[in-house]
Amino acid sequence: MYTYVIITDKLRLNQVLLNIVSNATEFTPVGGTISIRALEKACAPGGYATYEFRVKDNGIGIRGTGLGMAITKNILDMMGGTISVKSEEGKDSEFLVVLDCKLPDTIVKYGPIPELQGARALVTDDDTNTCMSVSKMLRQIGMRADWTVSGKKAIVRAKEVYEEQDEFKAYIIDWLMPDMNGAETVRRIRKVIGDSTPIIILTAYDWSDIEAEAREASVTAFVMKPLFVSELREVLTRPVRIEPVKEEPTEAVDFTGKRILLVEDNELNQEIAAEILREAGCVVDIADHGIAAVDKMASASSGCYDLILMDVQMPRMNGFVAKPINIDALMRTLADILKA
Repeated sequence: MYTYVIITDKLRLNQVLLNIVSNATEFTPVGGTISIRALEKACAPGGYATYEFRVKDNGIGIRGTGLGMAITKNILDMMGGTISVKSEEGKDSEFLVVLDCKLPDTIVKYGPIPELQGARALVTDDDTNTCMSVSKMLRQIGMRADWTVSGKKAIVRAKEVYEEQDEFKAYIIDWLMPDMNGAETVRRIRKVIGDSTPIIILTAYDWSDIEAEAREASVTAFVMKPLFVSELREVLTRPVRIEPVKEEPTEAVDFTGKRILLVEDNELNQEIAAEILREAGCVVDIADHGIAAVDKMASASSGCYDLILMDVQMPRMNGFVAKPINIDALMRTLADILKA
């Protein structure tokens, strides 16, 4: 079995799916279910693969789209995809995302990895679907995959195969599990197998938040959820032991009360940018195009605005024409902000 490469914006696709899942989580009570399914469609334009993503819940139905869904729609518009929703109040909601992904000029096929042929691996995650999915990927690259849904069972399995002298050559363990978290699971497995075998952590959270504890537990590497076979292949063939990261201290900047002129002709972009700026404490004025921005600056008192954020492509007067009107003042203001 082979896995084919596609070209897409992984970061934006993840953002789209996370926004939809977050919406489903918000409107699904405790005890409800949320399912996520991905399907490659048979009919696709030449040079492309068409994928369909469905997120369905049995919650209370949608109570308004909110900013997150507006951002999701905007991202999909830019990616050339579509989004639709079916929702019935008090019952359920189902989001459908359809996206064409470009195929590379040269087809890349991921097959078995010769050096891992027949090697055993253990997957541990409290979600059965994740265990089955990762195990399938491992089998695609030629490994023998076992899985278990708890940290305690993983420790038992590690002891069993160690005594049988048919050890696992890799462990893939979820960071957050109900019975025993990933860190404690890794610590106990290390007591049995030592430090040579790679132990890879699966996490859906910001890695920086768990880095120190992971290093202390002797984690080898980590991969983010959702996991793709290309990432799994890379981390198994080139496992990199986590080293301490030295972070330079950063000085927080207070934007409270800073007055911003936002020049943007797209209403959705206006809404998104203005919301972000206001959450940071800024006072925001909006101009729909370059001429409006020039008029506002002409009538404003000296030093009225601390910063101008201007789109380049706008009707009537673009950003290149409007920008030079007060560039010296803008640069001085930027310098003042950076010094603040």
